[in-house]
Amino acid sequence: MQPALDYAAQNAAAFRQQLFDLIRIPSVSTLPERAGAVREAAQWLADNMRRAGIENVAVMPTAGHPVVYGDWLHAPDAPTVLIYGHYDVQPAEKADGWDGDPFQPVERDGKVYGRGATDDKGQMFAHIKAVESILQTVGALPVNVKFVIEGEEEIGSPNLPPFLAEHKDKLGADVCVISDGSILSEAQPSIVYALRGLTALEIEVHGPATDLHSGMYGGAVHNPVQALAEIIAGLHDADGRVTVPGFYDDVLALSAEERAELSKTDISEADWIAQNGAPAAWGEPEFSIRERVGARPTLEVNGMAGGFYGAGVKTVLPARALAKITCRLVADQNPQKIFDLIKRHIEQTAPPTVRVEVRGLKGSGHPALVDINAPSMRAAITAYERGFGAPPVFMREGGSIPIVADFQQTLGVPVVLMGFGLNTDSPHGPNEHFHLSMFRKGIDTAIHFLDAIKTTE
Repeated sequence: MQPALDYAAQNAAAFRQQLFDLIRIPSVSTLPERAGAVREAAQWLADNMRRAGIENVAVMPTAGHPVVYGDWLHAPDAPTVLIYGHYDVQPAEKADGWDGDPFQPVERDGKVYGRGATDDKGQMFAHIKAVESILQTVGALPVNVKFVIEGEEEIGSPNLPPFLAEHKDKLGADVCVISDGSILSEAQPSIVYALRGLTALEIEVHGPATDLHSGMYGGAVHNPVQALAEIIAGLHDADGRVTVPGFYDDVLALSAEERAELSKTDISEADWIAQNGAPAAWGEPEFSIRERVGARPTLEVNGMAGGFYGAGVKTVLPARALAKITCRLVADQNPQKIFDLIKRHIEQTAPPTVRVEVRGLKGSGHPALVDINAPSMRAAITAYERGFGAPPVFMREGGSIPIVADFQQTLGVPVVLMGFGLNTDSPHGPNEHFHLSMFRKGIDTAIHFLDAIKTTE
């Protein structure tokens, strides 16, 4: 792969300029007035892929923004790598706190500043440039490659699952690579091998028919806000464990090997407190902080509302109260099953003095887990060692990326989360940026991965 690496180094300035051109397109998927820019970005990407040597490139329609597809399929008996990314970005205005126009990329201190620089244009584009570097030098890829680059990730990928299902045969692969995240540092790469799923719900508690005078009715009518607080308080025990029967039944236990890996990046309680400002750490005492936020399921109250909370006093006994709850789930938990368990538990334990309704909300997603000993993971380890000069550590991510489970469940392929960004890149925030050194190392790492996966699959 040395000729490809040399090509990438010799064309670093051109690759950088192309990335800047892509960042200039304000492909904000959530704003109707930017729909034309989203289509422009898709077409720009398709044209660039064709020039790179990628074949069968097409801007494929969905019920929303299009998906850009391309492939190179001339490696008989070799594995097929499906590369996913997204070209849409979050909204951005200079008034949000940017130093300049968020869609006029600026290079400063070795970084490119601009909306989408790290999330996900820079990281996704690294794979296209890696393929170009190989094709323009070696003339052929060591494996088969397919690209799926969508334009709706920032609005929850509503049309990606049906797209995957409709084109399941076309998108078949041996492994899927996603570069849309971060590593610990430029000196210490990391691989996220597990993501938590999500289920969302709301609880509404009804009491009297209307708000009542607390002097006339207080003490003889169960206050819905108080009843809601009692219900919520009963969802955890004193050590932070969820008390819903069956909540932990399907949780896949951590192996000794995983606990050893996670311990490499554990955080002390003092550092945890310094990071978030809480008075103390909280949660299941038999698990480390890193395990609690990545390997254990949670039930969190995201908000409560009811009654009067303005300035001054209003002696009201409210008619209703509402709470929003989300649960982060781990393998092998099912979002619908968890919702059903919580709903049943609340309905069975709610006091008879109020009426309770539990409703599911949109936004649920399955957890994802990849075997750290899988061949694709061994290839990723080799690629990071060669591209960054250090072996990666394995981590579990506390957040949720539903598309990972979509690829696993619909296409039946393992997913490698090969991030090239850093946590300090300010994705979604003002002055989003991408280290150009990470862009270069990302291209090299992607080249090494395509070479390594050939012999490990």
